[in-house]
Amino acid sequence: MSVVGKEEGEEQQVVNPWEVSAGKGGIDYDKLVDQFGCQRLDDALVARVARLTARPPHRFLRRGLFFAHRDLNEILDLYERGERFYLYTGRGPSSEALHLGHLIPFMFTKYLQDAFKVPLVIQLTDDEKFLWKNLTVEESKRLARENAKDIIACGFDVERTFIFSDFNYVGGAFYENMVKVARCVTYNKVVGIFGFSPEDHIGKISFPPVQAVPSFPSSFPHLFSGNDQLRCLIPCAIDQDPYFRMTRDVAPRIGYQKPSLIESRFFPALQGENTKMSASDPNSAIYVTDSVKEIKTKVNKYAFSGGQDSIELHRKLGANLDVDVPIKYLNFFLEDDNELEHIKKEYKEGRMLTGEVKQRLVAVLSELVARHQRARAQVTEEMVDAFMAVRPLPNMFG
Repeated sequence: MSVVGKEEGEEQQVVNPWEVSAGKGGIDYDKLVDQFGCQRLDDALVARVARLTARPPHRFLRRGLFFAHRDLNEILDLYERGERFYLYTGRGPSSEALHLGHLIPFMFTKYLQDAFKVPLVIQLTDDEKFLWKNLTVEESKRLARENAKDIIACGFDVERTFIFSDFNYVGGAFYENMVKVARCVTYNKVVGIFGFSPEDHIGKISFPPVQAVPSFPSSFPHLFSGNDQLRCLIPCAIDQDPYFRMTRDVAPRIGYQKPSLIESRFFPALQGENTKMSASDPNSAIYVTDSVKEIKTKVNKYAFSGGQDSIELHRKLGANLDVDVPIKYLNFFLEDDNELEHIKKEYKEGRMLTGEVKQRLVAVLSELVARHQRARAQVTEEMVDAFMAVRPLPNMFG
């Protein structure tokens, strides 16, 4: 179980693939990095990515939103030598539509694919959602396909991207790797990593190898045949780290390279970092299906403000940016660094009011969501079939 210890009177911080909770101060990322044993992503690495790709670093990188990594330097070393790697990320399809937090890894992965010109595999863990949620197999598979449409709408290159659902793809070489991993991980080890209890059914306990083996190129013989040592880079939120700590421990024992990771902070719920975005509470998140009116209502009514209770106090004391959700959302989605810094300064010093910040956020999110909806409307069933077809990628490293 990924628990960061608590001081006297402090709530425990729990971070694992199925639960993220923190005390009043929000997630302590420094403690998390120390506990998980990953590395901080420093300015030198960000500058190196920019130099190697000959393009400005993504705002998620330059603003420290992707903040931790495992062996990213090794991926950059081999890329600098003219060697290649592939990307792997995923989605657990438990809702009809994605919210903005779900988009974060796909937006960043799209940037990585474009910048490094490398192939990408995207795993849809419909089996995981069947095991953890009250869903039928058929419903899990349907949601996987619907979520695939939102993922495709992010702009991935069909000639370099393979999207697969576990229910449809697991078998053959993929399954061989699963059982190799499974034989290397004891029951005690998996309980220690994931915090399973004796009441958990064995489907949960047996699932981690399924998420592990897309890290190994031999799991995709139609893509990487004869290239079993190709390195893998995984962009994900840091709550997924336990899966890949396990994977990195096992990989050398079964003759494979350890995957590298680049890991993001969590995207907060509208109500603040101490609450969780939940499908059961549609007002906790902005969804890619929301209308402009719904976005405006949610931001104005539910987005937690760091502003003061009255205009007079606000002019005098300014806003607390550390807890202000509109500022956090602008940090993710407002592209212009100069405008963002201007808003932060004016708001912090009380010259800009909460309503003005929220108004700017509504404009930014409305444009982003409208753009996504237009792209999503263009995604046909035939396009989904093309991305999910088991076939060689014609322009894999093009």
